[in-house]
Order: sequence, then C-alpha cells, then structure tokens
Amino acid sequence: MGSGTWSTDVYDAADRYRRSTGRSAFSYSDSGARTVHPALDPRDAMRESRDSDEHPQSTPVAVLFDVTGSMGNVPRVLQTKLPQLLGLLQRQGYATDPQIMFGAIGDATCDRVPLQVGQFESDNRMDDDLGRIVLEGGGGGQMTESYELAMYFMARHTRTDSWEKRGRRGYLFVIGDELAYPRAKAREVAGLIGDNLAEDVPLRQVVDEVTRCWDTYYLLPAGSHYAGNAKVLDFWRDLLGQNAVVLDDLDAVCETIALTIGLGEQAIDLDEGLRDLDRAGSAATGTVSKALARLDRRRRAEVSTLPAFRDTAGEVTRL
Repeated sequence: MGSGTWSTDVYDAADRYRRSTGRSAFSYSDSGARTVHPALDPRDAMRESRDSDEHPQSTPVAVLFDVTGSMGNVPRVLQTKLPQLLGLLQRQGYATDPQIMFGAIGDATCDRVPLQVGQFESDNRMDDDLGRIVLEGGGGGQMTESYELAMYFMARHTRTDSWEKRGRRGYLFVIGDELAYPRAKAREVAGLIGDNLAEDVPLRQVVDEVTRCWDTYYLLPAGSHYAGNAKVLDFWRDLLGQNAVVLDDLDAVCETIALTIGLGEQAIDLDEGLRDLDRAGSAATGTVSKALARLDRRRRAEVSTLPAFRDTAGEVTRL
C-alpha cells in the first residue's frame, strides 16, 4: 500500500483502452455486481498509510462519497478528474508524498453495500479502486445515510505514519447531501466492520474520535437532492464547523479537495491556489473561490493571532 508513483500517461492509456473496447471505468458495478468487491470490504479490515524509502513523508488523504440515488454521479466525476487532483497535489507541491484512499457510503438500514473502503495508494491503483466500487444508487429516502459508520471506520480502522510518527492529521473528505444517523449502531458495526461493541456509539463521540486523527471536511455539492437544504448544512456545521463546505458545481470537487489540502499544509494561500487553477486551464476557479473563502480566512486568522513574547535572550518566540 502507498508504493509507486501516479502516472497520468498510465491513466490516459487505460482510459483509451477502455474507450476502444467499450468498457466502463466502473466495470465491476456496471457489469451488475451487487456485493462489495473483496478489495473494498471493510469487514475486519485495517487501512494503512505508511512511510517508505520511496515516500518518506506520507500525507494520507481519504475521500468517501455517498453513492445513493441522488449522489451516484460523484465517483464518475472523481474518476475523470483524478489527473487534475494528483497533478495539483504533486506537481504544485501542495502535499508531500500524498497517499489517497477512496470509499463509498450507502444506507445500512436498506442497502446491500452500505460501506466500501479501498486502500491508501500513491500510484494508479487508486484508479483501480474507484473501478471496483458498487454504485448501488439506493438509500432510504429519509434524508439520512450511514455516514457515521464511515467515520467510525476511519476513526478505529486506519493507521497512518503521519499521525503516529509526526502527530500530523490526515485529510478526510466526506461528500454527501444528507444527515448522518444519530449513533453508530453496534449491530451494524458488527455486521459490516466486525467489531463487537457493548453498546451503540453516539455520533458526537464518533466525530470527536475521527477528528482527533483526521482533518475532516463535509462537501455538499450542487445537483444533489438536498443541495441548498439548510437543515443538512446546519447539521454538518454543528458537527464540523466551517469544515462543512458548500459546492455550487460538482465538477469542482477535485480542485476543491486539492486546494483545501494546499491550504491545510500552508503550501499556498487561496489566491495562489486559484492562480494555479487558472494556469491549469480549470473552469472551477469561481466555485472553489466561493467554497473555500471561509477556510482561507480561518487559516489566516490562525496564523495572524498567534501571541508572541520576548524571552530572556531577547528573541521573539511564538507560544
């Protein structure tokens, strides 16, 4: 896991081959599969992002998206825009040695495949993981999906050298348009993930656990069923504050993720990131600017308000 290097040439070659043979980038799902692919099965699984000689300062990035009815187009957009995401992270130096994991979220009360989780990868195997995702398109229609189970998995079934060696949180992006259930139910956790819990885990506790190790964002894109719904946005802002981000264009999701990481790593400010998008020919500049303005202001505030004092040697020291 996490070895190798992303190659846009390899991605383009695979895309050309699929087009020439009429194959889908999501051939597992589009062939009719309705069970989780073994490589993405969360049961008794541990996903790891580790350093190596090849990638000595790994930066873990997890992207988990709702694949119920109203959100089924998200993975297809992600797949087509992977080169832009990796290009910004690597070529622009937004993150050191990024290792990316994809996963999918459904509804454990009614779906056959409510949770799918890939592995952290640095090379084109992340494209393979996307192709293994079942796009079930289910959901229960009650404005609630099993996001709490995905966050539970991230809190208790991931290990990263970034956190264990350097005390640096990874980046977790949850893309959806509905509410989470109020608790991770012990019965569902046992059935899907394999942990035997004595009792349900309240959602707030799940969020506290996952945000300890993961800088966690919720992206609410336009075009989804509950886009613009104040109840959904208020729900996630109560849990994650300004890390609940509204996107007015789903096609901007990869650029938004890349610039959010660049801001988090303090590799860029928002203006620099937007100029990078312009140079790359991206049409997402306006959407990303609007979505991340709150985050950029917060990052600047964090830096500018750090107190300072002079120690006995007369040097300025930040507390």
